[in-house]
Amino acid sequence: MNGKKHLKIWVLAVLFFGHAAVLKGQSPQWTEVAPGVWKTVVGNPEDYDLLKAAGCLPKKGALSQMDKTVFPLNREEINGNVADGKTSLRFPLEKEEQVYGFGLQFKTVHQRGQILRLHVDHYGGRDDGRTHAPVPFYVSSEGYGVFVNSARYIEVYAGSAARKDSKNAPVARDRNTDENWTSRPYSDAVEILVPSAGVEVYLFAGPTPLDAVRRYNLFTGGGPLPPRWGLGFTQRVHKLYTDRQVTDEANAFEKKGFPLDFIGLEPGWQSKAYPNTFEWDRERFPQPEKFVRELSDKGVKVNLWVNPYVSPESPVYKDILPYTASHTVWAGIVPDLSIPEAGKVFWGQFRKKHVDIGVSGYKIDEVDGYDRYLWPDVTRFPSGHSAEQMRQTYGLLVQKQSAALFREKNTRTYGLVRASNGGGTSFPYVIYNDYYNHEDFITALINSGFSGVLWTPEARASKTAEEWLRRIQSVVFSPMAMINAWSSGTKPWSFPEVADEVKQMALLRMRMMPYWYTEFAKYHFNGTPPFRAMDLEEGFQQQPKALTLSDSEVDLEENPYAEAVKKEVKDQYMAGEYLLVAPMFTGQTSRKIILPRGNWYDFYTGEYAGNGEVITVAPGLERIPVYVKDGGIIPMMPARLHAPATGEKTDIEIRHYGEKQGYYLLYDDDGETFDYEKGAYTFREIRTRKQTNGKWKGSISRPERGKPNTIGKVSWRFMTGETKNKN
Repeated sequence: MNGKKHLKIWVLAVLFFGHAAVLKGQSPQWTEVAPGVWKTVVGNPEDYDLLKAAGCLPKKGALSQMDKTVFPLNREEINGNVADGKTSLRFPLEKEEQVYGFGLQFKTVHQRGQILRLHVDHYGGRDDGRTHAPVPFYVSSEGYGVFVNSARYIEVYAGSAARKDSKNAPVARDRNTDENWTSRPYSDAVEILVPSAGVEVYLFAGPTPLDAVRRYNLFTGGGPLPPRWGLGFTQRVHKLYTDRQVTDEANAFEKKGFPLDFIGLEPGWQSKAYPNTFEWDRERFPQPEKFVRELSDKGVKVNLWVNPYVSPESPVYKDILPYTASHTVWAGIVPDLSIPEAGKVFWGQFRKKHVDIGVSGYKIDEVDGYDRYLWPDVTRFPSGHSAEQMRQTYGLLVQKQSAALFREKNTRTYGLVRASNGGGTSFPYVIYNDYYNHEDFITALINSGFSGVLWTPEARASKTAEEWLRRIQSVVFSPMAMINAWSSGTKPWSFPEVADEVKQMALLRMRMMPYWYTEFAKYHFNGTPPFRAMDLEEGFQQQPKALTLSDSEVDLEENPYAEAVKKEVKDQYMAGEYLLVAPMFTGQTSRKIILPRGNWYDFYTGEYAGNGEVITVAPGLERIPVYVKDGGIIPMMPARLHAPATGEKTDIEIRHYGEKQGYYLLYDDDGETFDYEKGAYTFREIRTRKQTNGKWKGSISRPERGKPNTIGKVSWRFMTGETKNKN
């Protein structure tokens, strides 16, 4: 009897401690796969993942030029475990640590405490992980990043749950008597659940959060380098416009003096849409080759709306049918674009009927969701990849494969897409959607910089002239300056009372092209996102009094678990190396702006604005508040209606702000081809210094022999002293 009792106790002990070991998991083994980038494998990863779908190639040369660093976390505190066919991961968090990222969020910048299910979908108004780019990459305020390379719907508990065996477990408190009670007890970990029996995980060192973001961007191919015209102004016309109406609209832009670099055609350019034929409608566009050529001769490119769902009347329907999914979308068949043969048939139509006649790019719609129209998760694809995996990667596949059409012709493209994911950093596409909240658009722009994607806060229609101008001001300081008038038919001059202000903003976008082009070159070559959160800016300090929700602002009747918390900075951002942008929203006559440490100056006047403080400004309707850090250099060109053509020289004015000596690397290439990949580019050194007589002087390095040189005459404007001279 005693023997049986001891055996029973021994079995229970084994079961108990064995179960505890499974819960705790194991510390993975890490291998440095690139400078400052470590990889581990937990369990048996699936053959198809985000990086394979994207096909991205790490920029190891650029990574090797970053500062040497060490493994940024305690290896013993990272755990991975496989159980029930699922992989769980656990990464430690410090008490004051904040985390950012997990894709394109629209309402929140601080992700600590969030519970997310990362799932490609049209954004539905809640930050729950269902979004256009649910990138499984997060950045810590401690200066490291984590990327989970899985094409599955991933569950994230971003510092929202506490383990009983945690070394820093929260203290139980009495809500009735303890003023330190909180509805969100301290959690010391980010925990992630991947619904597969294994996964690859990458860890990116800093030492700063921006360095970690840069390493991720470089590891996933570096940011795109758009053609110069892509950074100009674009108008998407009404969905049923004819060729004559499109041409008339382009002529109206020129006549009224509004810039226009590319024009977007919506579904009506096709003979049938929803599902699509990908054929020109010969009634609305009887001579598409002539139409595209004539617009090109005016300096205006053509961009075409598509989604990938094939109509039975499409010329590719029969050939692509064997490579399509079991379910349809709008009665159109869904190509399995992970199969090369499917891509050859599908994109062959695009090459022949669009790209070969001069079309410059695409707006690829509806590869994100909603569930009610996209393929369900029971769908079967001939490749054998699950419907879930295809949902998570379809945006990557259409970007990669469509961009390849233009690379074949040695010409760059720049377009729009509705879905992306981890690994898609290098693709020349900007995300957009059908949601239309101005404030949330700016939060999304801020969050895009954490996840290797681009986002445009486009303008469509407005109820008032004030709203229209405020939206235009935001798009001017974004990755794509776009009016999307597919439904409303809105024009830049639709509100006459602010038409001149809109024009001046659009021309400012054009004047700033040397700066925007250089900042995108930095994204490409060194991984620095051109638009990013204040949290990534060196010297940024959150002022507790200004940024904390007070107890008096908490409504316990409405939400019994509400409490005073730190506010997020989600209405101002950095644009390039030197600019701080603070949009104004409808109804605002003034706003608060948080200036990082260091002197900051008004972009328009050069006047001193402040240093590490919260300021209140009332800029008037015609201006969006913009500030330049001390020593900042902003290269500008004359206002013009179209971007410079390939090889065309342009005069530049170099502005310097503040009292620090300035230094800037101005990028130059032919503006349109991929010849820069063969070394046909330069970074020209710009320097400014104050002379012994107190006057400022600037210099720019000479162009390199045999390299592109599109810079004409150079003039200088020292904004603090307002002195001018010329080289």
